[in-house]
Amino acid sequence: MVDVLVPMDMAEMEVVVMGNPMVSVAWLTDASAGLLRRAGVPDDDALEVAAALVESDRRGVPSHGVLLLPMYLDRIRDGSVDPVARPEVVHDGLAVLTMDARNGLGQVSARIAMAEAVTRAATFGIGAVTVRRAFHFGGAYRWAEQAASAGLVGIAASNTRPLMPAPGGADAVVGNNPLAVAIPGDPGQAAFVLDMALSEAALGKIRLAAQAGREIPATWATDADGRPTTDPTAAIAGLLLPAAGPKGYGLALVLDVLTGALSGGSSGSAVKGLYADTAVPNDCAHLFLAIDPAAFGDPAGFRERVATLVAEVRASRLAPGVSRVVLPGQMEAERAAAASALVALDDGTTKALRERGLDEPPGGAV
Repeated sequence: MVDVLVPMDMAEMEVVVMGNPMVSVAWLTDASAGLLRRAGVPDDDALEVAAALVESDRRGVPSHGVLLLPMYLDRIRDGSVDPVARPEVVHDGLAVLTMDARNGLGQVSARIAMAEAVTRAATFGIGAVTVRRAFHFGGAYRWAEQAASAGLVGIAASNTRPLMPAPGGADAVVGNNPLAVAIPGDPGQAAFVLDMALSEAALGKIRLAAQAGREIPATWATDADGRPTTDPTAAIAGLLLPAAGPKGYGLALVLDVLTGALSGGSSGSAVKGLYADTAVPNDCAHLFLAIDPAAFGDPAGFRERVATLVAEVRASRLAPGVSRVVLPGQMEAERAAAASALVALDDGTTKALRERGLDEPPGGAV
């Protein structure tokens, strides 16, 4: 058994469970894609979804990794996710577009939607695509980076079922809605990527803690009666707490408008839980933006100013006991690079995947 060693310079970064068995990235990607193909997902789409999930595990964000695959498979089996659906255009406003994902796999519709945003930004300087009747699209960073790799500022957002209260409230009224922003840097790369949900912690992290029998910080969630709890099982039945209190709540509410209300799709309580009735569509909504810095008249100057800003951040003085400062997304990218061949797979996820037909890796864990 091999421990996963990760830098812990910033307390707010994703917690990586130590001591889990390691498996081959190539094997896990192929095996996950194989499960999706057996469920009726076309070959290329199966590989795309599998690669996206495994990449999240490599980045040290297992809450968005293959932990999700059993739920995806259950939803395909029960009919709430269409394994062959392609998004269709329901309104074309030139620089802006509305699409209907038709309850297809989120990674597939997200890639197509951001590609449309990038194409329109090339003509109009900005491309904006909303998507309704959508499904979970994994890590939002991936779609923002899709635009940044084309030299554009990329923004991706989604709504989720209500999981957080308004300040002073005892009912869940807004989701832990994710937002990602990727800033272009060198050709084909992002200078940095911000990717965050608006709860203090993602529900997937709480589920991982429950699987592992670990307590959670009392700032992450409440129980069903609104009392802060360290019990992940009670938290799953309760409410997530918004990051930064009223600020996180307010931004989450705005994202619900920019995704669900703007697309003509679902928002608020009309968005259903991923782990609720797997025969009922998730029905979330997405927003994708691509912004061309060249459209503002000084593309070279933009790159230089970003480079200067990044250099200033990296050169800033360090607080006592801190070894370095990092840019948004830097630690995840470093973890992904370090896990190019092997990735940790926790026992709970392994068991759930075996129940759905996952074969043992060649030679078992290494």
